[in-house]
Amino acid sequence: MTVIIGRRELLTALGGAAAWPLAARAQQPAAPVVGFLTSSSSAGMAFYVTAFRKGLKEAGYIEGQNVTVEYRWAEEQTDRLPALAADLISRQVAAILADTRSALAAKVATRTIPIVFSSGGDPIELGLVSSLNRPGGNVTGVSFLVGTIAAKRLELLHELVPTAAVIGYLVNPNNPNSAHETRDIEAAARALGLQLHVVDAHGERDFGPAFANFAQRRVDPVILAGDPSFISRRDQIVALAAQHAIPAIYNSRTWAIAGD
Repeated sequence: MTVIIGRRELLTALGGAAAWPLAARAQQPAAPVVGFLTSSSSAGMAFYVTAFRKGLKEAGYIEGQNVTVEYRWAEEQTDRLPALAADLISRQVAAILADTRSALAAKVATRTIPIVFSSGGDPIELGLVSSLNRPGGNVTGVSFLVGTIAAKRLELLHELVPTAAVIGYLVNPNNPNSAHETRDIEAAARALGLQLHVVDAHGERDFGPAFANFAQRRVDPVILAGDPSFISRRDQIVALAAQHAIPAIYNSRTWAIAGD
């Protein structure tokens, strides 16, 4: 994981200290308003909202008391993100917390309001920042570099199921991170002498047919790419994997919790 934001930067965004542009600070109200912008749904992001509120509390901010959070959910309809970002900007939020696609939309909409992203891909390749140690502009955040992690998950699966010859890979091709992640996992599969069976899933309606496809091809385990739409439907996906008796490996502990 590559971290390019610390607590000081977050407190700066909320409190209006000197690191952020003067224009942004001049617009901030006494009690800051933070925008929470995501391409996912409220139900799918409940776990992360809880963690976000906990982080705010640890930094001295309690929602509804000394900070207001404006939530905007695209409900997996990414074409809504520009309008949702514009709405937050019109409300003069002090900072915007966003996932990859939301951060890209917000970056187009404002060059002054701080944007803090959480991304699975390379933020330089995605165009979010100019460098890791000096992000520049009004955008900073955290990258989990899921491509590298996905390749490692493939290696772990190979150790757990050494007889597996065909590995299923579920990916949302509309995700900006997908191309990089898919390249890394394909390279890892070639190095291990494994066949990778890739299935695209754009949303909820594709998950059932995708797992039916995996079962028909008799893939042994399945790897899921990182994607907000997958997180939103994790209960459905975990149930489908169990229904078809297909071992699966995911990119965060929330999936294991869902499978309990």
